[in-house]
Amino acid sequence: MEEEVNQKVVSLTVRTGKLTASVLARAMRDFLDGQKVKPHKYAKGKQSFKQLMEQNAGAMNIEVDKSDIRGFERYARKYHVDYALKKDKTQDPPKYIVFFKCRDQKTMERAFNDFCKAQEKQKDHKPIKQVIQEYKEKAAELNKNHVQNKHHDRHRHKEMSL
Repeated sequence: MEEEVNQKVVSLTVRTGKLTASVLARAMRDFLDGQKVKPHKYAKGKQSFKQLMEQNAGAMNIEVDKSDIRGFERYARKYHVDYALKKDKTQDPPKYIVFFKCRDQKTMERAFNDFCKAQEKQKDHKPIKQVIQEYKEKAAELNKNHVQNKHHDRHRHKEMSL
């Protein structure tokens, strides 16, 4: 393994009138700077189907309901998944198909599982207005019972003292 790393060679061509150490050093510096900065030419996150297919990574898909699209996009961004949405108009109501790269499969599964768990949690969750209304009704009932017991105790106390 070490022998392979040590035996790699870099070929550098420089066009110059006179080759000096400073010209060679500058050429090497320019070469190394060029190696460091390589912009990523592919789009990240949500993209068109065509852009996703240009990455030559293969694609897999998952069907999602329209109501779930926004929530799913949040989890896909969280896990840095490259994906494309396609609307399947042949079904009524239309379904959305989420395409993603094959190499993102495990990440996509994790994002989709977290998304499904959040959806289940939301279904069990009551709206806050409904919870507040229930507590108001309970408080009114407890208050009514408290007032009745208070009057009952006063009458009892008066009878005992006579």
